[in-house]
Amino acid sequence: MIRRFLRDFPCASSRLASASIAGIMAVCAAGAHAQAAEQWPTRPVTTIVAFSAGGTTDILAREIGNSLSKIWGQSVVVENKPGASGNIGSQIAINAPPDGYTILVNSIGPIAVNPALYKKMKFNPQKDLKPIVLVADVPNVLVVHPNSGIKTLPELVAAMKARPNTYNCASTGVGTAAHLSCATFAAQAGVEVTHIPYKGADALVDLLGDRVQFMFATIPSVMGHIRAGSLVPIAVSTKQRSPSLPDVATVQESGYPDFELGAWFGYFAPKDTPDAIVRKINKDINTVLNEPAIRQKLSGEGAQPMGGTPEQFASYVRDETIKWKKIVDGLGLSLD
Repeated sequence: MIRRFLRDFPCASSRLASASIAGIMAVCAAGAHAQAAEQWPTRPVTTIVAFSAGGTTDILAREIGNSLSKIWGQSVVVENKPGASGNIGSQIAINAPPDGYTILVNSIGPIAVNPALYKKMKFNPQKDLKPIVLVADVPNVLVVHPNSGIKTLPELVAAMKARPNTYNCASTGVGTAAHLSCATFAAQAGVEVTHIPYKGADALVDLLGDRVQFMFATIPSVMGHIRAGSLVPIAVSTKQRSPSLPDVATVQESGYPDFELGAWFGYFAPKDTPDAIVRKINKDINTVLNEPAIRQKLSGEGAQPMGGTPEQFASYVRDETIKWKKIVDGLGLSLD
């Protein structure tokens, strides 16, 4: 019957032959990508960090990169490309060849916040980047200089109300979780705060120098300074207290029950990177995140190791983008 059909309808025969050839080519391409993934990497891998050295994104990239270099037998080179609230580093990664040799470690800001914040984004994170894996969920902690004498959030609010328009809040950039935490807190507390954005971890320099009054910082980026006594933690931003700072109250406990903001970090690849390579990177990063030493180190620094599949991370990014657009629009924030 099939032979008769093909004989009577030669055009159908042609279409079936074309479909068969296309199918064979697709199978061959998939096989070639799988084989390439097995051999990958054969040279050093560059990890772009969209913020300056010393911040949480940088810390995570270097910790995980050290372990990946042992698995891959190749160097993992971290390149810091700060600027434009993470947009510069993101664009560099997007423009890189989609071969797995340039990947991006990024945070909530450039991926989920900036699309709502910037009117003229030059890229779309959900279209131009391929999610690989969510690596960590990290609370922010509100820290002040010890010279302030402030020990609790109510004390900070009282000081700001007593001296209006004199308190500056540093952040790691416009649109970052640090910035939005500051803006949300100021709105809920009914205080006037001047926001001063920096390029990534440079914000800590002025906070440590007592030139700005407070900052919402990711716990890993300031834990060393807290232990040394050069910064005082007065509240954490998440609903539950952080296991790494169990004696520090949450913002909710301190009188603001609607406050709950944090940060997350993950790996991405240029959009056309073969799925087989993305899955290999995903598998290897999950292996690293399950190493007891890595889990203990990240947890001790205030970061909760995550992991999962690329699909799970892609779904999470979509949900977070919707969530943060509502927050940005509610605060009335907008940039050209």
